[in-house]
Amino acid sequence: MSTPLPPLTVFDVETTGLDPRRGHKIIEIAGIRIENGEIDETKSFVSLVNPERTIPWEAKQVNKISDEAVRDAPGIEEVLPKFLEFSHGSILVAHNAIFDMGFMEIEKQLCWGYVDLPECLCTMRLSRAIFPTEFGHSLDAVARRLKLTIPQARHRALPDVLLTAHALLKMIEIGEIATIEDLQAICGVAVRV
Repeated sequence: MSTPLPPLTVFDVETTGLDPRRGHKIIEIAGIRIENGEIDETKSFVSLVNPERTIPWEAKQVNKISDEAVRDAPGIEEVLPKFLEFSHGSILVAHNAIFDMGFMEIEKQLCWGYVDLPECLCTMRLSRAIFPTEFGHSLDAVARRLKLTIPQARHRALPDVLLTAHALLKMIEIGEIATIEDLQAICGVAVRV
C-alpha cells in the first residue's frame, strides 16, 4: 500500500569543522517544515549553539559565525531536544544528510536521557537519482541546475534550509515522486559514525 508524502522537516547544521569524531561541533541548527507538499515558512526553527570551544578561522570564513555570536547561545544539550520537538511527527531531510546526521548522532550523547533521531532523507542522493548523468550534486550545483536563486547568506543554516526545501520540491516534481516509499527508496540514509 502506498502512503502519500508525510510532513517533512528540511534541516541544516553549521559546524566548527568537518568531522565530529575529531571534536568538531555544531554551532547552528535550522529547520523548516514542508506539509501538504508546500514549504510553511511560519514553521521554522533556527538557533545558534555554543560549541564550548573556539571556532576555527576556516569555519568562520565559510559560515561567518563568530565566537562572539555563539558566546551566549545555549549548548547542544538544550538546542537538539528543542529541534527534535520542532521536527516531531515528520521525516528529516538534509542535503548531504550523512554529514548533518553524523554530527547529530555524536552530539545527541551530550543530551540528558535517550535521544532518538528520526529517519532522514538526503537531497544529494535524490539529485544523483534524478540527474544520473550530471557530475555535480553539491547544493549550489543542484540549485543552478534547477534554476533556483542562491541566497547571499549561503552557509548559514536557515538560507541553506530554504534552498534545500525548494530543491527537494522541484526534484519530487521532476521525478514524479508521489509516495513516501518511493522517496525513501531513492534517498533514505542510514547513518554510520
